[in-house]
Amino acid sequence: MSNKVHLGHTARKRFGQNFLTDSNVINRIVGAIAPDNDHVMVEIGPGLAALTEPVAESIDKLTVVELDKDLVERLKTHPFLKDKLEIHQGDALKFDFNQLVEEGKQMKVFGNLPYNISTPLMFHLFEFAEHIENMHFMLQKEVVLRLSASPGTKAYGRLTVMAQYFCQVMPVLEVPPGCFTPPPKVDSAVVRLVPYKNKPWPCKDVDLLRHLCTTAFNMRRKTLRNNLKQMLSDEDFASLNIDATKRPEQITVEQYVAMANLVIDKRNG
Repeated sequence: MSNKVHLGHTARKRFGQNFLTDSNVINRIVGAIAPDNDHVMVEIGPGLAALTEPVAESIDKLTVVELDKDLVERLKTHPFLKDKLEIHQGDALKFDFNQLVEEGKQMKVFGNLPYNISTPLMFHLFEFAEHIENMHFMLQKEVVLRLSASPGTKAYGRLTVMAQYFCQVMPVLEVPPGCFTPPPKVDSAVVRLVPYKNKPWPCKDVDLLRHLCTTAFNMRRKTLRNNLKQMLSDEDFASLNIDATKRPEQITVEQYVAMANLVIDKRNG
């Protein structure tokens, strides 16, 4: 691997850039991503190509979405990558990932995500879940803990419910600050998200599920009955066999979907 690419680019605070430099960790992440030519391989925010180079090595084409124009120019002239990359310069949060879909191929999406956009970006990608085989993201460790949390734990919240509604969530490995330049002030971790092809608990209106979760978790210390009284009555909770005196973090994803579906049925009643 040539290190020349890394010279002369200063990490920019405003893009939340911390570049991954530990080759052992890089190899393990690439192993988890398992690049192949049977999928449309998509990287979000390639940065200085720490993951881009080893992933591209074993495949014919890699699609990247990068906001930073300087980095896009660098990738376009990169001696090894320039012939393999399809580069989209722009904001991944606004990007239409449907345009990358190829006949008969699912996408594998990966990236070392800037902390400030990780949650909205995951929600954006969930909209394209039917086209995605899996996603591997480097995130703040606490975000990975929230994504993979179980009911009854402190990390369990709105993000948990929505992510686990769409995907199976599996932590892959922890990545300490020393693996990056400059070292971030937080621990990082890699998570694997595998969108369900058939959701175990389908919701009739995902926006309503999101609204219900936001409302429920707004006041974590209060009971479900308190937080959701505008939406559900005691009779509603009883009909779903849900204990309304529990706190929001004690309620399973399946139960949240059941509540949302009941609200929708009442509305359409």
